[in-house]
Amino acid sequence: MKIAVVILNWNGVKLIEQFLPSVIQFSPEATVYVADNASTDESIEFVKNNYPSVKIVQNSTNSGFAGGYNEALQHIDADIFALVNSDIEVTENWLKPIVETFDAEPNTAIIQPKILDFKRKEYFEYAGAAGGFIDKYGYPFCRGRVFDTVEKDNGQYNDTSEIFWASGACFFIRSAVYKELKGFDEDFFAHQEEIDLCWRALNKGYKIKYNSESVVYHVGGATLQVANPQKTFLNFRNSLLMLTKNLPQRKLFQIVFLRLLLDGAAGVKFVFSSQFAHCWAIIRAHFSFYRLFLKNYKKREKNQTEIYFKSKSIVYGYYVKNGTVFADVI
Repeated sequence: MKIAVVILNWNGVKLIEQFLPSVIQFSPEATVYVADNASTDESIEFVKNNYPSVKIVQNSTNSGFAGGYNEALQHIDADIFALVNSDIEVTENWLKPIVETFDAEPNTAIIQPKILDFKRKEYFEYAGAAGGFIDKYGYPFCRGRVFDTVEKDNGQYNDTSEIFWASGACFFIRSAVYKELKGFDEDFFAHQEEIDLCWRALNKGYKIKYNSESVVYHVGGATLQVANPQKTFLNFRNSLLMLTKNLPQRKLFQIVFLRLLLDGAAGVKFVFSSQFAHCWAIIRAHFSFYRLFLKNYKKREKNQTEIYFKSKSIVYGYYVKNGTVFADVI
């Protein structure tokens, strides 16, 4: 298979300098690309001067994660796209088990490796961990990470298994499926667009896998810090857009209404913890969702999968039953 490892970059020369060498060293079977989102720093000059073997795709504007990849991948010819954050350190033979799974399973369209924390390498990393799921209200969580609780990697998820969504931090997808699904939804800009894409793939009958034999380390929050209210805005708004597009019709309005109420409760929690900017971000997210509702409702496919959730409610399991790990809340 022709594999393209594509690193999306925006003003990340320091990250490129730190992490590009491991990608080049451990990806001899792939062509490495840097897809640049109209950076204004020295990223492109650095790559050209130091790594001439790396191909560069320069996007016209910074259209976020979704638009950035959609634009760049139009110019890349490969069977498999490996979409890799600029703050990912890969390991030896990280591509081999992924390619073997794709070869053996024609209906598997998307794969995620084991994602560990670059700063605490014995722990899973927040963005993806050992594969993603969502609960009945559309809240995403992972094997290895439920809300803000992250598990230590003791080998408990050393397997190859079906998951609901793969992390955008390190996301493998067949190029034919990417094109069939018309890529990421650019209304999302960034955050949860990979969950939306995975859900749409499931609605088409494809499978999504996690493979623990491939291991990468992720810094996390290098582009947009966790404490940034804009991240709160994008996560809350995009989650509602994703539900609007993909929930089974008979459950759509009930669950979206409940989510709006639960979002309000989260806003109150932010107020009581004096995080007023995050409360305002939720309010902005809801108004943005209202503006985009009809547009995204029209994007719905004819068939929506009924097996979309892994647990009854992780909010209940985590905050009421005090569950802290994946096994406690499913």
